[in-house]
Amino acid sequence: MKRFTVDRIEGEKTVLECENGEMAVFDTTALPKNLREGDVLFFEQGSCYLNAEETERRRQKMRALMQKLFDN
Repeated sequence: MKRFTVDRIEGEKTVLECENGEMAVFDTTALPKNLREGDVLFFEQGSCYLNAEETERRRQKMRALMQKLFDN
């Protein structure tokens, strides 16, 4: 299973960052609908799915880091 994070969406193309730091470009229509930057996708056995739990966990972590940064 490979994990990717949506880096950016550029119309018909979506740029994903792999967990090893490499970037990949996919047709937006080949990915789950309603993707947003920062969403976590898993690719496994030819299927791609959004992992909402991992996405939310990462967003909460980022919020906490931002809050800590701005509280100082």
